[in-house]
Amino acid sequence: MPLPDNGAAWPPPSLGRLYRELRADDAWYSGDRRRLADIYQYTEQRHDGRRRLWARHRHPQPGRHDTRLHIPLPADIATTSADLLFSEPPTFTVGDPATQARLNEITEADGIANTLLEAAEVGAALGGVFLRVTWDTALAPRPLLTAVHADAADPEFRWGQLSAVTFWRELASGSDTVWRHLERHEVGRVLHGLYEGTVDSLGTRVPLTEHPDTAPLADALGVEGDSIETGLDQLTAAYVPNIRPNRRYRGSPLGRSDYQSAHDLFDALDETWSSWLRDIRLARARLIVPDGYLRDHGPGRGASFDDDREIWQALNIPPNDGVGGITLSQFAIRVAEHQQTADAIMRQAVQLAGYSAQSFGLGDSTATTATEVTARERRSMITRDKKSRYWSPALADMLFVMLRLDQSLYTPGLTPERPTIAFGDSVSEDPQTVAQTLNLLQQAQAVSTDTKVRALHPDWDDDAVRAEVDRILAETGAAVPDPMQAGLMP
Repeated sequence: MPLPDNGAAWPPPSLGRLYRELRADDAWYSGDRRRLADIYQYTEQRHDGRRRLWARHRHPQPGRHDTRLHIPLPADIATTSADLLFSEPPTFTVGDPATQARLNEITEADGIANTLLEAAEVGAALGGVFLRVTWDTALAPRPLLTAVHADAADPEFRWGQLSAVTFWRELASGSDTVWRHLERHEVGRVLHGLYEGTVDSLGTRVPLTEHPDTAPLADALGVEGDSIETGLDQLTAAYVPNIRPNRRYRGSPLGRSDYQSAHDLFDALDETWSSWLRDIRLARARLIVPDGYLRDHGPGRGASFDDDREIWQALNIPPNDGVGGITLSQFAIRVAEHQQTADAIMRQAVQLAGYSAQSFGLGDSTATTATEVTARERRSMITRDKKSRYWSPALADMLFVMLRLDQSLYTPGLTPERPTIAFGDSVSEDPQTVAQTLNLLQQAQAVSTDTKVRALHPDWDDDAVRAEVDRILAETGAAVPDPMQAGLMP
């Protein structure tokens, strides 16, 4: 299927409802007040009938400040999801040593661990993310793995599998003209197109040389070309759903956001904190004084009360008028009520997203072992394991594509293999706990030096472990030579 025709509506009308939901998710993820106000200016009421906080006072009166407060719980949920998956980088393993060395070089130089953190966070907020493999010989001597957000893609699925996808981005423009670059990934090729249009229309397709951001592509494609042949029998892009099923699109291969059905909870949380801060503002200590206590500054200059003054002359106030004296006004702050309400809303929101309250600091914060942390955060661990099963096939496919492209473009003698992926531990053991455990095992003479080093450094290879063991034995004087090897015994 070629790129869209001239004058086509964009984004595609078939994605209109999905893109509207993605804009709402994006507004909560970003925490931008303007985006939230723009989203809810036409849907002012929550499902409980109350008016949304972010639908009120979109344009405050002159001289008044916007006192609404946003609590970035949505962003915290997305970050926690990414941290549970990729805070410890996964390991990629193939059988061939040369291929393994090249794979390690590509992943480390490309910073794939950081790309996965970004992709997982955005995927949690928008319901999914795309992984794209590309290359630029003038930039780096290796294939590159990038993340494309779900609201910048038009995917096509067949039997629940991604068959093609069109990525798009708006380019810089100095006028009302909207420049869009479309990049379509199909099996065996990648197509590029540059369009000059309007806000809701692609407009006319023009050569890639018409815009400086796409001009370098013209050298690779040729002035008249629009396609790059990959020579592969698989896509150079993959879709990773955040988690399935999508409750609003049952039967759809699209993933669901961690925010699905939680927007009203986010709005209620912001309203609770805004009310809490309002109590704090109203509870400021204020002095109420009679008019006779004010010092007149002359005609047209008003009057004031100096609360730091130590000596006062006689004031012209009747002694028995009932209003003499200074009154202190200070309201109570409903701390406990607001705190309990906010905690209850946060617990419900994170539980709806599939996480334990302890993952967000809502439970007991005392120091515990990794085993106890895992037991307390069992719900979060289950969600992490479910999400990792969606990540493994797509990530392995893209790494395999990178190795195949690396063979054809940079390393002809390479033998590509589809890697095996092992996710790191989401909860790291406390070093003090590890040391105490190893010390007890050593006292019981139930562990060797090699095992202790491997337990302390699980990411080390055999050579590093062997070298460390030799150093430990030499320093402790336990490196006794074998009498048979030293010739001390017949």
